[in-house]
Formats: sequence, structure tokens, C-alpha cells
Amino acid sequence: MEQRKKISFVIPCYRSEHTLPGVVEEIADTMKKMERYRYDILLVNDCSPDRTFDVIRKLCRENENIIGIDFARNFGQHSALMAGLRYSDGDYVVCLDDDGQTPADEADKLIACLEEGYDAVYARYDHKQHSKFRNLGSSVNEHMTRIMLEKPADLYISSYFAVKRFVVEDMVRYENSYPYVIGLVLRATKHIANVSVNHREREVGVSGYTLKKLVGLWFNGFTAFSVKPLRIATALGSVSAGAGFLYGIYTIIKRLMNPDVPMGFSSLMSALVFFGGMIMLMLGLIGEYIGRIYISLNNSPQYVIREKLNIDACGRRNEDI
Repeated sequence: MEQRKKISFVIPCYRSEHTLPGVVEEIADTMKKMERYRYDILLVNDCSPDRTFDVIRKLCRENENIIGIDFARNFGQHSALMAGLRYSDGDYVVCLDDDGQTPADEADKLIACLEEGYDAVYARYDHKQHSKFRNLGSSVNEHMTRIMLEKPADLYISSYFAVKRFVVEDMVRYENSYPYVIGLVLRATKHIANVSVNHREREVGVSGYTLKKLVGLWFNGFTAFSVKPLRIATALGSVSAGAGFLYGIYTIIKRLMNPDVPMGFSSLMSALVFFGGMIMLMLGLIGEYIGRIYISLNNSPQYVIREKLNIDACGRRNEDI
């Protein structure tokens, strides 16, 4: 008898003690309707300051299909996703949020699209229920991935997506200190589709993404998978140098044609400030790259796991023992 394919659900968890049980229950109810598949759920606690891991511990006791992973400190959503991906073994892997806004009961739409032959599928929201700040961050991230990572203009990227096993295997080969999941998917395949799903309003709490975290995510995205910022810096440097040279020629000609024209102190200071700022900007950008190289060479980990539930030290699941 042919073994049923398996779906692994990966959920990064942060401040979700009230919403997580509902998300897990919705996945279980959805999988009852998708009887042709087996499934498991990987809950990765990103060192949440509330009782999130206590909730995960309770869920793991009640269901052996649920695997719990607890980080020693906060490493961020993308590191949590990488941990879940590494411990997943499903033929398909579905990643979604812990707040209930991403509809787990529509996972069948993503899986059906994978069955049609696509390698990765992202959920598209016709009406997003995020705050204006979060929507602004998503818009900036959308443009950044299009310019820096060469994302197709018609491809919508979200935190609710599904990928095939071979894409996961390629993603987890990435061991540098700053993972960026979107870049890893785009690096592995271009055969990506969108499916429309509903986006729910947040019932409890607020988004964990602050301005600092969003800026860090953008920097991580365009420095981890693209050298375009360095090329842009080179182009700006060339333009600035050319402008400075032309301005110098203009000043000399003006002085020769009219010796009585005083040399402008204000214009000189403006030029110095402009070019000095450009130099500092470019040096800072180069320093960001060098710093990330240094940290990666020191083998700084993507994450540190304090505790694992329903999985032993050798990486074997309870169902496999």
C-alpha cells in the first residue's frame, strides 16, 4: 500500500499563548478533511516573554504529532522558521503565523497548487487586516525584494506559504548567521505561484514587528543575498565624483572669466558636507557587509535551542522511536 504523503506545519511563536491553541486546533480540524495526508506541527518558541512555551508543552503532551522547540534567546522569525524547517520531514511544508490571522483552514489551497506542479506557493491577501504600520513595512519589503532579489513583479510574498521537500532541503543548507527565508526560496526556484486566501483581523495582542525589527529584516534581506547595494554605492560614488569634478571646472572657469567673483564659502561647505555624507554612507554599507562576514566566519549560530519536545537528542521523533 502506498504511504500517504506528509505535510509539516511550521509555526514561529512569539507572544501567542492565547492564540496558539486555536491555530493548532484549526490545523487538526483541517487535516481531518484532508485524510489522504499525514501531518505534524512544529512550534518554535522564539524566547517569548509570556507563557507561550508552557502552552506548547501542554499541546505536545496532548498530541504526539506536535513538536516543540524552545530558543535560548530571541533570534527572530526567520531563524525560528529555519529551525522548524530543519526538523520537518514532510513532503510538503506549510509555514504560517501563530496569531490566527493566516487561515489554516485554507491550507488545502496551497497544497493543491503544489500538487499541480509548482515548487512554492504564497498566499495572497485581497484585503489585509494588518495595521497601517505593518502594511507600510510589507510594502517596503515588497519593493526591496523586487529590486534587490529580482522577485517577479507579479509575485506576492507573505508569511503564509508552502514549499516542496526539495526546496526545504536546499534552504536548510544555508548556515550563515543571517537567514532570510524569502531569499532562500527565490534562490531555490522560480516556479512559484500565488493563491488567494482570506486574511483575518487580529483578535488578541499586537504585531511583534517593531520599526527596529523591520529595518533589521530589510538590511538582512538585501545584504544576505545581493551585492546590488554595493553596486549602487559605486554608482553614486561615481556620480558624486563626476559632479564634484564638473563643479570644480565650473568654479575655475567662472574665476577666470571674472576675477572679481568671490570664492563662495557656502557652496564649498555644501559640497564638503554632501560628499562627506556620501563617503560615510558608502563606508557604512561596506562595513555592514564586512561585519556580517566577520560574524559568519566566527560561526555565530542562527539559533540556540534550549529544549525540544517530542523529539530526542538525536533528532528522532517520538513516532519514529
